[in-house]
Amino acid sequence: MHSQAGALTQRTDQLSPATIFFVFSRLALMGFGGVMPFAYRALVEQHKWLTAEEFAKCMALSQMLPGPTVCNVGLMVGNRYAGIAGALAAVGGLIIGPFFIVIGLGVLYQQFGDLAVMRRAIGGMAAVAAGLILATAAKMAMAMFAKARWRRQHDQFKLLLMVLAFIALGLLKWPLALVFCVLAPLGTAAFYLLGERHE
Repeated sequence: MHSQAGALTQRTDQLSPATIFFVFSRLALMGFGGVMPFAYRALVEQHKWLTAEEFAKCMALSQMLPGPTVCNVGLMVGNRYAGIAGALAAVGGLIIGPFFIVIGLGVLYQQFGDLAVMRRAIGGMAAVAAGLILATAAKMAMAMFAKARWRRQHDQFKLLLMVLAFIALGLLKWPLALVFCVLAPLGTAAFYLLGERHE
């Protein structure tokens, strides 16, 4: 787990598993409507355990792996700062608190889910969650292109992949698995060939 397929390198400034558990527990408990925006804020903006570029790389690799994306990110970050114990602490922090909360909310929803006020509340939370995800995506995109030199083919191809993914998923409503299986190998091959050309 130390190589992370090039996504993260091991850090010399180690953290305790307890610290990692607390941080991931906190962001998981705050993550109503999706943990990823809160993970970006905690890991990149607050604690600065990752740069925006590293977070984007972790996201990309995590989406290629089985399991929840945020848990895969937690494994990488925890392992980076505290090895196997840190990885387990990060995943534990992400799932233990929400597990009990979801059980409790499920019981409440069975009792009161048909109430109009409950349905309106859920609709409002869904809108907020969509906004948070959109804001996180915008931050990641801005960080990715902050130092872009648009004459480089790498930067032009990054933008092309983003546009193609948006069109396929957002406008054409193609299945996520199909879009990923087409664009991920295409992007990997193109960046490999562009890198070979510039070496």
